Amino acid sequence: MKTYESKITKVNANAAAIYSVLSDLSNIEKVRDLIPQDKVQEMESAPDYIRIKVDGLGQKIIFRIVDRIENDTVKFGVENLPIDGNLWIQIKQVAPMDSRIKVTLKAELPMMIAMMAGKKIQQGIDQAADMLAMIPFEQWGLISPEVIARMKEYYVNQTNNQINNE
Repeated sequence: MKTYESKITKVNANAAAIYSVLSDLSNIEKVRDLIPQDKVQEMESAPDYIRIKVDGLGQKIIFRIVDRIENDTVKFGVENLPIDGNLWIQIKQVAPMDSRIKVTLKAELPMMIAMMAGKKIQQGIDQAADMLAMIPFEQWGLISPEVIARMKEYYVNQTNNQINNE
């Protein structure tokens, strides 16, 4: 198993607010516009899973919550992929309205794929942590189109920077 860990990112929210949003995958509907539509063709979500059809794969991938530790961790399993693995998000509150998150991916990758795609996987995990840090967890019920636009702009800039650095 190969492990990829994101950098630790600061989130201006309490662990309970972060956990409340991340432990219910139906919340993805609020930020659906952030998902690149040229990459994800279909998406369906429920509290315990999200099912997406990714361009180029031809099948629906399922991310299912397999474990929850209240205010601490949300762990996801992946179904319908030829590799086995888990992704989890760890939450640590260090002070009121001051938490840290880390995204970890542990996957059974063939050595050749790990060598060829390892850098891109690491970049993706770091980018996921950065995007999670931008979510206004404490104001989740009041999330605005302006916040979504800022997050989308960040994602586009990060993707363009990765393309330019290759």
